[in-house]
Amino acid sequence: MSGNLDTIHQADAYAFRPAGDTAGADNIVNRAGIRVDPARRRGRAAGINPSGRFEAYSRHGFDDGWQTLDELPPFKTEVTAEQPRKIITRNESPDLPFDRSINAYRGCEHGCVYCFARPSHSYMGLSAGIDFESKLFAKPGAAKLLRKELAKPGYECRSLAMGTNTDPYQPIEKQWRVTREILEVLEETNHPVGIVTKSALVTRDIDILSRMAEKGLARVAISVTSLDRRLSRAMEPRAATPALRLDTIRQLSEAGIPTSVMVAPVVPALTDHEMERILDAARGNGARDAGYILLRLPGEVSSLFKDWLLRHYPDKYTHVLSLMRSMRGGKDYDAAFGTRMRGVGPFAWQLGRRFELTTKRLGLAPMKMSLRTDRFTPPVLAGTQLSLF
Repeated sequence: MSGNLDTIHQADAYAFRPAGDTAGADNIVNRAGIRVDPARRRGRAAGINPSGRFEAYSRHGFDDGWQTLDELPPFKTEVTAEQPRKIITRNESPDLPFDRSINAYRGCEHGCVYCFARPSHSYMGLSAGIDFESKLFAKPGAAKLLRKELAKPGYECRSLAMGTNTDPYQPIEKQWRVTREILEVLEETNHPVGIVTKSALVTRDIDILSRMAEKGLARVAISVTSLDRRLSRAMEPRAATPALRLDTIRQLSEAGIPTSVMVAPVVPALTDHEMERILDAARGNGARDAGYILLRLPGEVSSLFKDWLLRHYPDKYTHVLSLMRSMRGGKDYDAAFGTRMRGVGPFAWQLGRRFELTTKRLGLAPMKMSLRTDRFTPPVLAGTQLSLF
């Protein structure tokens, strides 16, 4: 069996070659040459750290016989302060219920192996693998930038989303408090916000969120991938435990904050059987509505996820990928609008019907972003002359 798995992995592995080298496309590097030593990546989900796709040359380790690889230090979390020129990101995607969002951080220490945001680290000249989990970027000036953008003449208030790329409440938020400062500006201006997170740290900001919720200005969605602690720890190594996420739903709901549960991502043949249990547990803890998203494997995420599957669930490797491809037109991923979140085909249809029947039985409404926008008051910047009328 192990020999067959090796063959499968080599066929699907990440190809390392100079940029533009199409002739060497079939020279797939064996997994033994790219796998990072477990002792160095302790607490990380990714098992490989391939070079970014925009780099001229790739890098991969090999043993020269002097055991020098044994001397390499473990990957430690490094945070770099970033000073962007603007903080609100716009989108025109028909799949999303919002047209603007804020990301307080680049990269995410939660390290979810399936994270669709991983390929974005390539724009920083870094790897979508372990670099994404350990080389992070914080935006300490985000609140100041937000205040300036909200104060611009003609700004039209609509619901703002947080947690759409990387988690706003990942562990480094405890020290950097960028998300907290952003919420303070949003509360001051009565600007609506919807948050998606898998962290219990969101309960720290219940004071702000509950006051905003009283005015119809805030919603929170908690992402629950699995109720299996072992699976969750392997797949999302530095995120909150499943039980803690359910308790977070309870605390937010009891504070009067509209709280949703996101069954996301649904991994076929690995977590899909838990959909009903997750929805039932979330409803029992006060969730009002729910949503789900099928596993997405864009860009480098495909190789990272396959490597992870082989390390943790080799017996399910073929089955998981077969079902995934059956819902993606035979490919690892299809980014087409309208189907990228839910997939196509019989298995995708079955997931949708299961979700609909369960939410109807439990009284969970479809997840939404409807929040009040009529209370918005633009901030007054220092040195700005007030209007006479």
